[in-house]
Amino acid sequence: MAIKRSLGKLDAPDGFAAALVSGGAQPLAVSVAHAGAVERLPRRHRDPFDRLLVAQAQIEGAAIVSADAALRPYGVTLVW
Repeated sequence: MAIKRSLGKLDAPDGFAAALVSGGAQPLAVSVAHAGAVERLPRRHRDPFDRLLVAQAQIEGAAIVSADAALRPYGVTLVW
């Protein structure tokens, strides 16, 4: 989230990430399996960071906190 905020791609108030975690969201570390899965994703989205989020969501059965409709074709659940 900090990366997206610093790039101006996420308009969220200070403390937003902490609020998500206190509400039950679980941050994920990047694993070798996540990184490898990015390589196998169809090129529907150009942002490598977003593609990593998709790979994590697919492997972990998790939702992504994002308003980016371009992620929908990957079949992941978007929460925003």
